[in-house]
Amino acid sequence: MLKPLLIYGATGYTGRLILDEALGRGLRPVLSGRNAEAVRALAAQHGLEARPASLEDAKALRAALGGMGAVLHCAGPFVRTVSAMLEACVAMGVHYLDITGEIAVFEEIATRSERAREAGITLLPGVGFDVVPTDCLAAHLKRRLPGATSLTLAFSGGSGPSRGTAATVIEGMGRGGAIRRDGRITRVPTAWRTREIQFADKTRLCVTIPWGDVSTAFHSTGIPNITTYMATSSGGLRTLRVSRLLEPVLRLDAMKRFMLARLQSRPAGPSAGALARTQSQVWGEATDANGAVVRSRLTAPNGYTLTALAAVRAAERLMAGGVPVGFLTPSKAFGAEFVLEIPGTSREDLP
Repeated sequence: MLKPLLIYGATGYTGRLILDEALGRGLRPVLSGRNAEAVRALAAQHGLEARPASLEDAKALRAALGGMGAVLHCAGPFVRTVSAMLEACVAMGVHYLDITGEIAVFEEIATRSERAREAGITLLPGVGFDVVPTDCLAAHLKRRLPGATSLTLAFSGGSGPSRGTAATVIEGMGRGGAIRRDGRITRVPTAWRTREIQFADKTRLCVTIPWGDVSTAFHSTGIPNITTYMATSSGGLRTLRVSRLLEPVLRLDAMKRFMLARLQSRPAGPSAGALARTQSQVWGEATDANGAVVRSRLTAPNGYTLTALAAVRAAERLMAGGVPVGFLTPSKAFGAEFVLEIPGTSREDLP
């Protein structure tokens, strides 16, 4: 009998979407998180076991992980929450998954790979919209052009951010952008470059952002030069460029606290109708030293819907066994076709 899945951060917007998907697939996960009252209420609603635990309480966190097959960590910003959970997973021999898109978090987890192998566990971050579709597309492009030396990825998520996603964005404000150059992560200015990209529905204005694939696509493909873009509007681009001037202020903890407090008045995330009406799209291009170019693109459900669908399937696959231990990206764990297992997802190779 398989050990159960623990969902940490189950009471958040994305955590609840993941819980609904898990229940729909017949799983009976154990619920955890920092707010004991909210965790117990949600667990009681579905007849599930509750194991609330603070990330600051190592003993309680390890107790919550006792007997679990894996934890699906959904409580961000992960740059502040990942270390405690990783330590608990290594100590308790529990597989780790999360839905982060933060470059620094992927890089930190990669440094724990040897410890994870010694503990006999897998560390599998980024099993949501960050970074399943982009990572799988990167692996597909590498397969099409094995000698690729440069990779460009772009996405359009389909709806506005949840409070949790916005909090992560606030956490990273004032730090500029990032690309991978000659194998090394390199800082660049905010809104460093723009590009018009032909997605499946239309051509969109895109701007460089520090997306997780600056880390993960390198681990997945070995391609040394990686740039990531996000679709935006002309107004959004102007805002990003103006924000360069404000970066010293945006880095201040007091400013971050103010902006996080303002978030609490916003809806938790996109409505169910918005999720149903919108799609996410991903585009990728790989080139080699001889000038050869391959391009492919994906169409998929809304980013939050895709996160729930992909994260639960990744957890199921991981707990079923047969996945290597240590740090992995989604495509290294399950292959480039994993994203095509998500209902409503299709891939197209372009001329």
